[in-house]
Amino acid sequence: MKKTVLAFSRLSPAMLDALAERYEVIAPSPDKGDLDAQFAEALPHAHGLIGVGRRLGREQLADAARLEVVSSVSVGYDSYDVGYLTERGIMLTNTPDVLTESTADLAFALILASARRVAELDAWAKAGNWRRTVEPALFGCDVHGKTLGIVGLGNIGAAIARRGRLGFGMRVLYSGNTPKPVLERELDARFVPLDALLAESDFVCLVVPLSDKTRQLIGRRELALMKPSALLVNIARGPVIDEAALIEALQAGRLRGAGLDVYEKEPLAESPLFALPNAVTLPHIGSATRETRQAMAERAMENLHAALEGRRPRDLVNPQVWRG
Repeated sequence: MKKTVLAFSRLSPAMLDALAERYEVIAPSPDKGDLDAQFAEALPHAHGLIGVGRRLGREQLADAARLEVVSSVSVGYDSYDVGYLTERGIMLTNTPDVLTESTADLAFALILASARRVAELDAWAKAGNWRRTVEPALFGCDVHGKTLGIVGLGNIGAAIARRGRLGFGMRVLYSGNTPKPVLERELDARFVPLDALLAESDFVCLVVPLSDKTRQLIGRRELALMKPSALLVNIARGPVIDEAALIEALQAGRLRGAGLDVYEKEPLAESPLFALPNAVTLPHIGSATRETRQAMAERAMENLHAALEGRRPRDLVNPQVWRG
């Protein structure tokens, strides 16, 4: 008898067809009515879940009596109660590595867009304001040769650092849990405390996972340490920044600008950030390229197959549940 997979998001029709060759597949769809109701109805039958964008923990999975694995089509797993899944013996997998370069590309796009005021001046030109040479009030700032501070020098942080150091001749500072001597030698990077990084950097890029330790890591005190000419880029998770404090700093001109791909609440239809010309605001698209999303979904499917077929998944977040 085939096992049942509940595919709740981010899989193409071709991938759903491929899953259906091995499993009974339930794929909630807006065409069939309320998505939450469809998910709840299917959950008691599911041996595996695959998708992203749902908070899953004790309350949400109480009826998932058959569940063996949650295969997330993402790198981050802060939406999942890892402790509860581990308590239940349910495997959790993610998709690291495959989005590293695409996300680093986006981070550097935000650095460049913020520095050169790309979105602001695009809107200015389209509004019919380009009737004379652009004056100093609209000038941006250089990126090359500046100091790049990276908070969290993991795979993505290192990829951003390479772009800055090797492509733009930037000086690289980083902070985190431990020094990275190999990367220091490769990139001439320097490990410094967070406060020093904030005070010295022209560009601060946040690339840390969300945890109790990093929630509101950047608040009023930390923003006050930054140069008024500095730019802040966040591709980590929205709650890493105290958003209200950031808005105040941008409105008051205590910070030159910000490039944001993530927010405290998502999706976000209204925000004071959208009215600020010195904030570049993107809708959480760090991994949103066709190539990368395809690779992430394929990796998630590989993890799902392994878990449901008695093999250790490649990307097991809670390895203590593995009994192989």
